[in-house]
Amino acid sequence: MPEAPRHSSTKEYNYLEQNKKTLEFIEDVTSNADQVQKKVLAEILSLNANVEYLQKHGLNGHTDPHTFKKLVPVTTYDDIQPYINRIANGDTSPILTSNPISEFLTSSGTSGGERKLMPTTEEELGRRYFLYSLLMPIMSQFVADLEKGKGMYLMFIKSESRTPAGIVARPVLTSYYKSSYFRERPYDPYTNYTSPNETVLCPDSYQSMYSQLLCGLCHHNEVFRVGAIFASGLIRSIRFLEKHWGLLCNDIRTGTINPLISDTSVRDAVMKILKADPKLADFIQGECSKSSWQGIITRLWPNTKYVDVIVTGTMSQYIPTLDYYSNGLPLVCTICTNEVTCSISPPKSLTEKEQQELVDLVDVKLGQEYELVVTTYAGLYRYKVGDVLRVAGFKNKAPQFNFVCRKNVVLSIESDKTDEVELQNAMKNAMTHLVPFDADVAEYTTYADTTTIPGHYVLYWELSLKGSTPIPPCVYEDCCLTIEESLNSVYRQSRVSDKSIGPLEIKIVEQGTFDKLMDYAISLGASINQYKTPRCVKFDPVVELLNSRVTSNYFSPKCPKWVPGHKQWMNQN
Repeated sequence: MPEAPRHSSTKEYNYLEQNKKTLEFIEDVTSNADQVQKKVLAEILSLNANVEYLQKHGLNGHTDPHTFKKLVPVTTYDDIQPYINRIANGDTSPILTSNPISEFLTSSGTSGGERKLMPTTEEELGRRYFLYSLLMPIMSQFVADLEKGKGMYLMFIKSESRTPAGIVARPVLTSYYKSSYFRERPYDPYTNYTSPNETVLCPDSYQSMYSQLLCGLCHHNEVFRVGAIFASGLIRSIRFLEKHWGLLCNDIRTGTINPLISDTSVRDAVMKILKADPKLADFIQGECSKSSWQGIITRLWPNTKYVDVIVTGTMSQYIPTLDYYSNGLPLVCTICTNEVTCSISPPKSLTEKEQQELVDLVDVKLGQEYELVVTTYAGLYRYKVGDVLRVAGFKNKAPQFNFVCRKNVVLSIESDKTDEVELQNAMKNAMTHLVPFDADVAEYTTYADTTTIPGHYVLYWELSLKGSTPIPPCVYEDCCLTIEESLNSVYRQSRVSDKSIGPLEIKIVEQGTFDKLMDYAISLGASINQYKTPRCVKFDPVVELLNSRVTSNYFSPKCPKWVPGHKQWMNQN
């Protein structure tokens, strides 16, 4: 495997030379993908040869792929959770990795209603930063002069917690933003952002959003790239701008910051950028006060070359809205994963026999869908990630994937992932409120409504009413809240802390609505013998049919309960 290119730490940064080295590195590793995979696997197994998990499976220092696949089973989070819990509770012996676990990265997937904890080490953070650094040299091949402008990226930290042993647990990007790799990053024209670090690291989401947009507007002619992590996040930022552009204009006009921005470090950082500019304020006011916001991104930031957001999987539902706001600018995603060795399986539950169907990364077929299985330096061995990927092409001998979906997920607005089992349990809890009225839910389905900002869950209920007592609106509102209280911690954090999901809505539909839904499915070719009500609908005509038969609707009256950390940690305390 060729040596990774090193970055200069001075302003004498030669981006052309650096880009050349980076692209040569990518060319080498993709041309030798199979050898690189074997080398990375050997490094991982050699580094962690004496850890408990590999010793338990009898690997005994072997580093070859054949022995590894033969002795070490494919795992899920439930398989490794006992080991994770031991580390979280203070066991410092080499359980999964020889290097100490420096923190846990919390995934958007859940187990038992709580975020999954992925172990990581200090060395992993360096590898992650290196992979981030490969992205922009690739983009510079397709988009000219990126090094001459700034990126207006809306970046936010999320809340974190600590395990009983004091190990911090937080999302991967929060970990990166708080690390020295981000805070003390060397000069690089590709990480020249409009947002000062202090605005990104502000824990108050309102102050962070406001100050980042303010700085982005001050630099409006220098912005060449606009982005966020998720498409939904960028759209929320634009809606925030719709509500607050008057305040932002006043700040720019007067060279002062709104007193609502009370974080001292944020105010100090912004004041280094903000200068009284009545002409710019007039320009922004003129654009934002127009009746249509179509193309607002290119109107306010006229030199923008593309929009950088995740638009795969459930995020694809936001593409029309992004096209509207950006006047059809190219949508790209420069987020990448960490360095791992990969195997691939067909996207279905694995029996012992089916484990043999796993294929190596370089043996996948164009156009086929696979479920990802990874081995990492930080202690995951043949771990099923749960992501379904489609092979879209090849770069030399390395496959290029499109993300298709998260396995078994029914509903998702942003980083939340709700599966059918969890949804059914939430429904069961909510229906207890109907019992005193001798009522029940005869049939239901759900819809992730992203026409509102933020998006929200919608449940369509067809009731079976045996009693004569009318059900008051407050009962349905209690049902909404009970469902939210029953959903996983990622959903509840998105509602309470991140405010990236709106209140859950229940829509009551007329009797016979789900018969109409079945009739429609059969008219399109579904078999009456095999038809079952979908637990989530996405097809526009089906949503229109359901909405045409709504008799009343109700929203959750308040946010569900949520606090940082895992339930079992709080119980221990």
